[in-house]
Amino acid sequence: MSTPTADLAAAGVSIWLDDLSRTRIDSGNLQELIATRNVTGVTTNPTIFANAITNPSDTSYDAQVAELAASGATAEEAVFAATTQDVAAALDIFRPVWEASGHVDGRVSIEVSPDLAHDTEGTVVQAKQLWARIDRPNLLVKIPATKAGLPAIAQAIGAGISVNVTLIFSLERYAEVIDAYLTGLETAKAAGIDLSTIESVASFFVSRVDTETDKRLSAIGTAEADALKSKAGLANARLAYELYEKSFASDRATALLDAGANVQRPLWASTGVKDPALPDTLYVTELVAPGVVNTMPEKTLEATFDHGVVTGDTITAGYDEAREVFADIAALGIDFADVTQVLEDEGVAKFIDSWHDLLAQVKEGLEAQR
Repeated sequence: MSTPTADLAAAGVSIWLDDLSRTRIDSGNLQELIATRNVTGVTTNPTIFANAITNPSDTSYDAQVAELAASGATAEEAVFAATTQDVAAALDIFRPVWEASGHVDGRVSIEVSPDLAHDTEGTVVQAKQLWARIDRPNLLVKIPATKAGLPAIAQAIGAGISVNVTLIFSLERYAEVIDAYLTGLETAKAAGIDLSTIESVASFFVSRVDTETDKRLSAIGTAEADALKSKAGLANARLAYELYEKSFASDRATALLDAGANVQRPLWASTGVKDPALPDTLYVTELVAPGVVNTMPEKTLEATFDHGVVTGDTITAGYDEAREVFADIAALGIDFADVTQVLEDEGVAKFIDSWHDLLAQVKEGLEAQR
């Protein structure tokens, strides 16, 4: 049966859901989305788990929290117990997808603690712990693309761990992420690790770029500035795809691919529109190209299923237009490097805040059981 999500998948886009909860798993909803919405993976983050675990109408975690309280677990131990259990269960559901896709899709991500965003060694240690604890070949460990995260990404890949690199906003940082991935693959190859077992995606954030850029365009307030609104996010993503194509056609990358390595696929993150005036599917239908992942909140997924129209590759034809957008933005005096640095700092801070809120609420729940 042809549906907009089936057409999107046929165009080469892997559809991943940007949400996970135990209720979604236990109710069969996740399996249903795989069957009817062409969902082939899931991404998570501290905010998603905070919303799930602390939802007062969701009692699916109550029994486990009571057990953890009785065992004397700390809030952080309890959170990791709950989240790793959910991710392992989701990975098992996606196992047939993983097999059918030749081990490309069927992936579920879990993030290292946001408190480690600026701690290289701590990130590597926790990535290895999560990889060993969950023990599923279709897992992706999420590591942020901070300056401290870059060497951690290389070390994790070098140890044979599949990684979802998150919080990428700029082309400059994306180039560093690709370099870290290739460095990790070279390390893994030297250690005799089968490169074909290592997968990675690079999560390039889209809608947040428009939110910050449009705020600055509104402050300028001219007709020229208004005409550029809601264009920076798509332009940035299109140029990221161009960089991906060039980087993985290089001699360095080709040598690794010939040795069995996989490309690090671009993943479009933050694809829910923030401006209600924009179509819900803007960051889906405008970012179609072979070999990309689009991770969507459920609202965007359903809008894509109901209304999305896929007409083919909508990325590569827009490279020159994307460069023009950035030339026009720069001509107005907007420092895009500052835009992306602000977004990275805010992204890390938001995840840290969500993480601490989650720990505080779980701690309260544990204490209530003791």
